[in-house]
Amino acid sequence: MNYRLLVLDIDGTVTNSEKQVLPRTKEAILRIQKAGVKVVLASGRPPEGVFPVARELGFETYGSYILSFNGGKILDVRTGQCVFEKCLPRHLPGRLWEDAVRHKIGFAAYRAGAIVAGTKPDRYLDMESRIMGMPVEYHEDFKRHVDFPVNECLITGEPGVLENLEPVFSGKYFHEAEVFHSEPFYLEVTPKNVDKAYGLKYLLRILKISREEMVCCGDSFNDVAMLQYAGVGVAMANAPDPVRRIADYVTVNDNDHDGIKEVIQRFFS
Repeated sequence: MNYRLLVLDIDGTVTNSEKQVLPRTKEAILRIQKAGVKVVLASGRPPEGVFPVARELGFETYGSYILSFNGGKILDVRTGQCVFEKCLPRHLPGRLWEDAVRHKIGFAAYRAGAIVAGTKPDRYLDMESRIMGMPVEYHEDFKRHVDFPVNECLITGEPGVLENLEPVFSGKYFHEAEVFHSEPFYLEVTPKNVDKAYGLKYLLRILKISREEMVCCGDSFNDVAMLQYAGVGVAMANAPDPVRRIADYVTVNDNDHDGIKEVIQRFFS
């Protein structure tokens, strides 16, 4: 098969444990783009958290796309144009905030340029702020303040607490949203039926590429849908066992040892 599209999750996949793209991985990604292969970053991050990685990987030169908010917003990196977007129901962030306050866990929504917190920032929101390069704005009266469209909300807390609360939130909002772990200390909330595979279906039509010609790589539970949808779904060696089990291929090397370079050598050489 002549694969024409490589889709990469960011954290734990194309970046190492220090949130950096390793030099040999970067060189391999630049090389295949120069040869005509499209590379897409598909992440739960907001656009502000994806653009620096996309620019480092030459997306502005080679003209490719990012799927931010787990597929809820697709942007052309070269032009900055939004080609697809889906938001949560307008009433939902306020209801989620009320539940987060009741359960004494962290809560925030994203807007352009800032993370808008409805609870006093905890260490996990502070970490999100550092990684994304976005300030946290705390508003005690969150429900009244958030009068803008929201692509995604973030719930933060101790892993054991969120593990118990994930089925509670998933069950309560089953008809309105997707609730899932991206990290043990994060629960992400996105529009119903929107995930990375959903966004990729739309993007494939734009690019006129079939899903059979697409290789998708990821390491976490929010990557499962796209790994199952891809022509080849690749789980990183550092992925948890349930993610590894659904993959077509599991890398020998993890994200700290150029696992993506291994994928490129195997499927794009």
